[in-house]
Amino acid sequence: MPDDTTDYVAVRRLQDAYADVVTRRAWSELDALFLPEAVVEVNTRTSEPLCFEGPEALGSFISGAIERFAFFEFVILNTRVSIAPEGDPDAAAARVYMCELRTDRETGQWINAFGVYHDRYRRSDDRWWFARRRYHSLGRSAEDGTGRVEAFEFPRHLTLGPTLGKDDG
Repeated sequence: MPDDTTDYVAVRRLQDAYADVVTRRAWSELDALFLPEAVVEVNTRTSEPLCFEGPEALGSFISGAIERFAFFEFVILNTRVSIAPEGDPDAAAARVYMCELRTDRETGQWINAFGVYHDRYRRSDDRWWFARRRYHSLGRSAEDGTGRVEAFEFPRHLTLGPTLGKDDG
């Protein structure tokens, strides 16, 4: 079995860089993380999924979505990385559990949001890039001040193997 530690660390660094860029709202730095043709699907569970192609479109979307928060931090809770899931040494996949810590600028309300990314990565030019991301909300604080929490089913149809990014059923 080959030692994939170097690739694992490189993919984790890429994930960490994404969390840092989003927390700092440094949208121009997404270009150094995503392939130009990378597709990101965002499913908040409250409307139809949205798709964005390329880092600029993604940055514009996230910027608009979080501008109302005075405080925003993107936190990776756990991640499971698979190097060469289909035998391709330049491919990797991961499941990334995350939390957004945020405070509404107008109301001061603290809101937590939890979700999971199913990612595909591609090694190109001797480094790892995001090639595809599929995000699903898992739960969040209700924004009505009641303290309720909305919870959603885990997207079990997505896997770390050959079918990552495809619906299994």
